[in-house]
Amino acid sequence: MSETLDIARLGLRGDGVTADGVVVPGALPGETVRAQAEEGTRPPRARLDAVLNPSADRIEPFCPYFGTCGGCAIQHLAPPPYAEWKRDLVVGALARAGIEAPVAPLLDAHGSGRRRITLHVRAGEGGPVAGFMAARSHALVAIDHCPITEAALHRAPEVARRVSRPLGGGGGKPLDVQVTATAGGLDVDIRGHGPASDRVRQALVLLAGELDLARLSLHGDVLIVRRPPEIPAGRSRLVPPAGGFLQATADGEATLARLVVEGVGKAKRVVDLFSGAGAFSLALAEAHTVHAVEGEAAALTALDRAFRETAGLRTITTERRDLFRRPLLAPELDRYDAAVFDPPRAGAEAQSARLAESKVPVVVGVSCDAGSFARDAALLVRGGYRLEAVTPVDQFRHSPHVEIVGVFRRPGKKR
Repeated sequence: MSETLDIARLGLRGDGVTADGVVVPGALPGETVRAQAEEGTRPPRARLDAVLNPSADRIEPFCPYFGTCGGCAIQHLAPPPYAEWKRDLVVGALARAGIEAPVAPLLDAHGSGRRRITLHVRAGEGGPVAGFMAARSHALVAIDHCPITEAALHRAPEVARRVSRPLGGGGGKPLDVQVTATAGGLDVDIRGHGPASDRVRQALVLLAGELDLARLSLHGDVLIVRRPPEIPAGRSRLVPPAGGFLQATADGEATLARLVVEGVGKAKRVVDLFSGAGAFSLALAEAHTVHAVEGEAAALTALDRAFRETAGLRTITTERRDLFRRPLLAPELDRYDAAVFDPPRAGAEAQSARLAESKVPVVVGVSCDAGSFARDAALLVRGGYRLEAVTPVDQFRHSPHVEIVGVFRRPGKKR
């Protein structure tokens, strides 16, 4: 049965929440709504039926799939309160960790849109279907294109459907197709199928030509490179490994790199931890000597190649190392004037504990998760660092994800 609910606040996922904790996706603070309770959910949830008293901050979502597709959480909130909500995600996480620090206003880094998406492909009645999962569901929402992506990715669903056909069209094993917009064209990596026969691989190579792809790979195994799938990284041209990590937007990467460079200041020697393919290392090497540490060999190979092909950079050295199991220890860290870390969403707990024991004057932390950032920040603060600046960066627009750059300094240490 429907019930009338008053929405008190926005939750961490962008859902409306009543004063007694009922979660209502699609509702906004100050609204009175009619909703139906969902059985057996914790925390309690209700499905929105109607908005009886709309908020003045409610706007019309621009995407026809919003509310069905699970990708975007909050297209229906006006930009100013949206920016404040996203900043508050960082403020709240720090407060829960017992940290007081100045948090800057949210920086918009959406730019021309997302440059990479991963589409799920499943078998449908008329052939393969490509799209995203519905919210809190394994049901696939078929899409024509995703409006928050760069224009070059608007044909990604059709590409995903086409390349899935030689592999069974998602009928045998569900497929995930990662599509990246690069300077050389679309870079496509197919996952979920496992090894493929020579006949299937040849069919995929032919499709790469028909679809004018830059590169096509299967589980990171490159099938064909028709043009280098280059990503601009400052003055460098980086070719990331097939299926490798990449910041969500070009503007987001440039904004984060700028904040990292500003954060290390005049440090001469910088260690870049969890460097990936080195977007930050390449930016830092304009004025600093850099040692990049990363667990993936292919990422370091891509960084080294970009470094060697870019004239005028300071030295970049690389080291392959699993920083989760074998973080750099304090004596190793003490060689550097600054440290940068940008771990996966789970954070850098082990490495942060070792940084807290070090004498590195300045540490710049980058994170895509407010909770793990706050946990790692607390370790550094307990080790004697002061969190002197925090900047939230919005490259995951309309989602509850926020990028964060924090600058930590040991009191009395100069730039």
